[in-house]
Amino acid sequence: MGNEAPSGRAYRVSIITASDKGVRGERVDESGPLIRRMVLAAGYRVGECLLLSDDQEGLEKEMRRICDDNLADLILTTGGTGFSPRDRMPEASAAVGERPVPGIPEAMRQYSLGLTKRAMLGRGTAVIRGKTLIVNLPGSPKAVEEQLSFILTELPHGLDMLTGL
Repeated sequence: MGNEAPSGRAYRVSIITASDKGVRGERVDESGPLIRRMVLAAGYRVGECLLLSDDQEGLEKEMRRICDDNLADLILTTGGTGFSPRDRMPEASAAVGERPVPGIPEAMRQYSLGLTKRAMLGRGTAVIRGKTLIVNLPGSPKAVEEQLSFILTELPHGLDMLTGL
């Protein structure tokens, strides 16, 4: 498998999609289900899959709950990383995070820049709260697939250290 800790424990993942239009039923979310399929195929266990509005306070509340209640080792978010005034996922993640992890978003953007110059517009971040890693992915299914494929194989090493396994 490669994504299990030495103990054989599969990492627990929660997925948060930030989309006002998705919450209102004006758009079908494709990125959240794509993340779910990808992490399951990689041997992770999926817990909560939430579709939330772009409200920063609400995003912070759910991330805190998941981290503080020890419901996931990894939270993957999608959406809310653009330039729209309502795109607040990086700010919400930074507000709940206790320690930044700049290498993950730097690597994702560097990789994506080889595919499209628009990668320079990405604002995603990565942080640690307690024993949970939070990683922001873009909202586009294409960008999610590219970036998650790039980082997914390297996350177990960090999660081993973070969770103490």
